[in-house]
Amino acid sequence: MTVSSTRTGVVHLAERTPQLAGAEMVAALVPPPQFEQATFDTYRADPAYPSQQGAKDLLMAFSGAAAPAKGGLFRRAKKPELKPGVYLDGGFGVGKTHLLAAVYHAMPARRKYFGSFIEYTALVGALGYQNTVELFRGADLICIDEFELDDPGDTMVMTRLLGELVASGTRLAATSNTPPNALGEGRFAAQDFLREIHAMASSFQTIRIDGTDYRHRAVDGHADVLDTAQYEAAIADAAAHGLASDDAFDALVAHLAHVHPSRYIRLIEDLALVGLRDVAPFSDQSAALRFVAFIDRVYDAQLPIRATGISLDLVFPEEMLAGGYRKKYLRAISRLVASTLA
Repeated sequence: MTVSSTRTGVVHLAERTPQLAGAEMVAALVPPPQFEQATFDTYRADPAYPSQQGAKDLLMAFSGAAAPAKGGLFRRAKKPELKPGVYLDGGFGVGKTHLLAAVYHAMPARRKYFGSFIEYTALVGALGYQNTVELFRGADLICIDEFELDDPGDTMVMTRLLGELVASGTRLAATSNTPPNALGEGRFAAQDFLREIHAMASSFQTIRIDGTDYRHRAVDGHADVLDTAQYEAAIADAAAHGLASDDAFDALVAHLAHVHPSRYIRLIEDLALVGLRDVAPFSDQSAALRFVAFIDRVYDAQLPIRATGISLDLVFPEEMLAGGYRKKYLRAISRLVASTLA
């Protein structure tokens, strides 16, 4: 009998050069840890918003998890025709990702995949379009969380990819990237979604979900900032029980430019905590967007962040927040605040 031991100590992410084969990237397309056990039974629809129960019922039917109709007047009623794709349209914190994961878990499919929009586009970037098509060809279900509409190139690639997969029998389920903590701005994105994927619009049925953010996150909350002594104590404590990273913010940001986003998940492998020294505002948008993709992986892995310097929710300057990638930055800010408080 062998006893596995947890790695402990401090590592520097700027020194890691992870490799990830295509098959490994595809195998990693499963719901993140916080949604490993997500089911329709554990989704609590708010009675004040009937659209939540309606969305749950429709998605249960889509995934084949709906209970068979009982005998009676409606037993012979014709079932509504379901499109090959469903799109969950709603505000932040109404349970869209939970429902998407429930679809994934409930559908009795041989081959099914769950990932964020960024993960799929990163896969195309790493493997090439045609290789990605071949990897997914024959899949029963593709779940896409936070479908992003702010990059026309990526949107076009994904629309084309999904079109080829649907033509071969794949079913699709997607959610929107409604911005967090934006006081309702862009709350419903269905019209934008259907317009941008016009070539695929007829394949999707839109499911609108109303409600309030069940997490009740503070709109004006700030990420936690440590002084040097507090930071070093936090890193030392984490390193005594697991693996902690410790990097200068500028060094990590520079390193991300040399690691393909599809490999960011391997960059943080085995970590228990992420440490960032001397956080500073971004001046380069490409670097900022790479950091957003990195934080998505950190958040999905539920890793706490400890940092010094400016508050991490202030790393994106106003001119960036006013630009075309506003939604991505707002989502990242919410996740950064949550990760520093974890």
